[in-house]
Amino acid sequence: MFDGYDSCSEDTSSSSSSDESEEEVTPLQSSLPIIKNNGQVYTYPDGKSGMATCEMCGMVGVRDAFYSKTKRFCSVSCSRSYSSNSKKASILARLQGKPPTKKAKVLQKQPLVAKLAAYAQYQATLQNQAKTKAAVPVEGFSWGNYINSNSFTAAPVTCFKHAPMGTCWGDISEGVRVEVPNTDCSLPTKVFWIAGIVKLAGYNALLRYEGFENDSSLDFWCNVCGSDIHPVGWCATSGKPLVPPRTIQHKYTNWKAFLVKRLTGAKTLPPDFSQKVSESMQYPFKTSMRVEVVDKTHLCRTRVAVVESVIGGRLRLVYEESEDKTDDFWCHMYSPLIHHIGWSRSIGHRFKRSDITKKQDGHFDAPPHLFMKVKEVDTAGEWFKEGMKLEAIDPLNLSAICVATIRKVLADGYLMIGIDGSEAADGSDWFCYHATSPSIFPVGFCEINMIELTPPRGYAKLPFKWFDYLRETDSIAAPVKLFNKEVPNHGFHVGMKLEAVDLMEPRLVCVATVTRIIHRLLRIHFDGWEDEYDQWVDCESPDLYPVGWCQLTGYQLQPPAPQSSRDSQSSSSKQKKKAKSQQYKGHKKMTSLQLKEELLDGEEYSFLQGASDQESNGSASYYIKQEP
Repeated sequence: MFDGYDSCSEDTSSSSSSDESEEEVTPLQSSLPIIKNNGQVYTYPDGKSGMATCEMCGMVGVRDAFYSKTKRFCSVSCSRSYSSNSKKASILARLQGKPPTKKAKVLQKQPLVAKLAAYAQYQATLQNQAKTKAAVPVEGFSWGNYINSNSFTAAPVTCFKHAPMGTCWGDISEGVRVEVPNTDCSLPTKVFWIAGIVKLAGYNALLRYEGFENDSSLDFWCNVCGSDIHPVGWCATSGKPLVPPRTIQHKYTNWKAFLVKRLTGAKTLPPDFSQKVSESMQYPFKTSMRVEVVDKTHLCRTRVAVVESVIGGRLRLVYEESEDKTDDFWCHMYSPLIHHIGWSRSIGHRFKRSDITKKQDGHFDAPPHLFMKVKEVDTAGEWFKEGMKLEAIDPLNLSAICVATIRKVLADGYLMIGIDGSEAADGSDWFCYHATSPSIFPVGFCEINMIELTPPRGYAKLPFKWFDYLRETDSIAAPVKLFNKEVPNHGFHVGMKLEAVDLMEPRLVCVATVTRIIHRLLRIHFDGWEDEYDQWVDCESPDLYPVGWCQLTGYQLQPPAPQSSRDSQSSSSKQKKKAKSQQYKGHKKMTSLQLKEELLDGEEYSFLQGASDQESNGSASYYIKQEP
């Protein structure tokens, strides 16, 4: 093992999903002061009569065609991007030295809007020149410094079964010895020395060279799954020299005897550790595979998309009709939002047919066995029915759990759900959850677990009471026994750090913290951002990753927001309520109202006291028991 010692002494877009085709933009002469459209006179922005300018992209168009009551945005895409750009998306774009690449999608396609596009670009350019926004200065982020300076704790790798090494992490913990490059050395060749893990944070370990005892002056952070970390004995078998650091070289005359004494009985990495890391980072999805994925502009339907790239198990999917490959969607390969070709037809889900009549060269359907399997359910007996009420995480505002209704029962246990008070007349904002989904809950779940429940928009009888609402709407609650009651021993604790996808901008993976735990439900807070951006996520979500995942896979990590961004978002938040970001055509929804929590009427429901904010493995203590 120590023979090696003897050998030496010393780095999007959201295009329209509408079935209508966009007109080609034609340039306008700037001398034209007025345009008539359907007999109505509209002037250019200088006159402000009947016109509006999008605050996000600068698009100028007919005011009546603009989005929201205030007519601030030309499309839901711009409304979403505006909200996101005040957050992490703008930081990413500015760090890369380029403006956001998302193109706005106009809700009501009118010839006038198309004709004004060229003029709008000119106006936007002038406005940008007049008030240029300085790039957000973000220092190079280091997880090690961040954790050390704040004494943070990171969620262990074993909490993330979908992540590399998540199921075979083993006994890697503090005290484990490894062989690493010796950076405290003046030799011209690369040499190694033995170090021990002082602290573990996800994949990252704080290491200290053997012989430094309590001296932390040369401690350093390193990704355990990196290529420069090896089990003790690797140098001997590989013919690499073990050389003590220069700072402590004088401490011992017989370093070999020192190492024998120190390493006797000590733990090290398994001999095949690097092989396991490599194997766990092999992903079955390949580029050019075709899948069905949720249509980000109409949640009620799916579309065909093609795998453009795979990074750490995350897929960049490009919708098949996107000629320039900019209309994309990011998700993990185990996401419940993607399915095999033919899935929609098999369960009765709405599906947007592609204009492409045949597969493009090189594209092929992803095999069905690659997709995450859902738990089989028995729908023969008592089952969910249309019109039943429940509580559900709103996929377009993940910080809110809302009053919801089952709108349609599909095959194989799938349900179409709508948020009460905020649904589009055509059902275009319904969304699909499986009956076993951890994102739906029985009536009263929020009340018993002291979570704020978002009532139907416009509902005036506050505070909201389920008993009164069920009576007023002449509806019934979905039976408690039909919901998923499993609570795994997930291992998360409040305050743990991790890397999490911002599901409202799923291309972004951010520095995040677990701030609340309700059995299997985690409240994820994005460091540096206001609580209104928090998201409810299941403990087994494939969109959560250990600290160091981005570094390991080569994905870009979004650091906490700098102070300047915090100040601006804080003042903005005080001036107005944040409008809900959304990608689809439908009514604009607001974030959850501030409600006083009050127990439901005891005549119809009785509650079983449940644990809150802890890692309880109990299955049903937090559910309502319905009395006959």
